[in-house]
Amino acid sequence: MPDTAQSSNKKPLIIGAVLALIGGAGGYAATAGMLPEFGGGHGAQSHGIGVAFVPVDPLIVSLPDGKHLRFTAQLEVTPGSRAEVESLSPRIVDIFNSFLRAVQPSDFEDPVILEKLRSHLLHRARLVTGESAVKSVLIMEFVLD
Repeated sequence: MPDTAQSSNKKPLIIGAVLALIGGAGGYAATAGMLPEFGGGHGAQSHGIGVAFVPVDPLIVSLPDGKHLRFTAQLEVTPGSRAEVESLSPRIVDIFNSFLRAVQPSDFEDPVILEKLRSHLLHRARLVTGESAVKSVLIMEFVLD
């Protein structure tokens, strides 16, 4: 005859394992683009349909401490806005360059500096292009020399 105390102790463990498995599968589906609310659905985000990328000219910025920042990015844009954003590229490079020159060397010690920079650069890109043209700033290269 099984010990009921021992089998009742296993129930939370089994339930936890099942929930972890379900959570893991859901996380995989979300990051793999299988769920519409996370950019999946008809493959819109995962296969590049419905999105275009505009490269930003590479920047080398002299910092106040004598170091240099090598920076390369791409702008994620709506396909219908691509030509307009490309035509405004010199203004975008200018505003990015001005902003990056103002960053203090101590700011680079912050572990979330890339997220902060991405947010500031997106705001500045939208100042030039309008709110709806640029969806995101993708930082491709960020090297301090």
